[in-house]
Amino acid sequence: MESALPCLETSELAACLKVGDVVFIRIPVLPFRRVAAATNTWTNHVGIVVDASGAEPNIAESKFPLSGTTALSRFIGRSEGRRAAVARLKEPLSLEQQRAVAAAARRRSAIFYDTGFDLLSRRQFCSRFVREVLHEATGTLVGEVESFSTLLARNPQADLGFWRLWFFGRIPWTRQTVTPVSLLHSAHLVSVFDGFVR
Repeated sequence: MESALPCLETSELAACLKVGDVVFIRIPVLPFRRVAAATNTWTNHVGIVVDASGAEPNIAESKFPLSGTTALSRFIGRSEGRRAAVARLKEPLSLEQQRAVAAAARRRSAIFYDTGFDLLSRRQFCSRFVREVLHEATGTLVGEVESFSTLLARNPQADLGFWRLWFFGRIPWTRQTVTPVSLLHSAHLVSVFDGFVR
């Protein structure tokens, strides 16, 4: 149950984060809430730690309107109930790979957010951003690529009416995408923390 989840101070969470860690939160805005509902999970947004050397870690993320970096406290502060989870690649990153994570994120900064969640778009969205950064830096692919048809068929309770409106009347059933929850459940990642941050 959520009430039994652990709780950390922001400073405690910051102290245990490393470059390459994947940080999950829940944005309480309607479209993002629908993403969580459609994927049967609490999380609907994800970023990646690109610097853990300063006063607090910096999280690179694809967000509206443009991708960029956000301090950990601000990133967590946007999460509903201050819920967060952190996952880490099973194999520790070398110093070279950590630098590559930061460089890969910088190459994807200032890119417009893709509200169509299209894996082949010239724009970006959060789970694709993190997936591509980790792949470029480490060669590891996290998350599962799937079509909207597969994704929505997995959840018969999904609000198809909302998604028809979101896509101007027609859901792109064959479009390929990747979701935050598929990253969270990746076999290449291990859980570091799942709980609330004060």
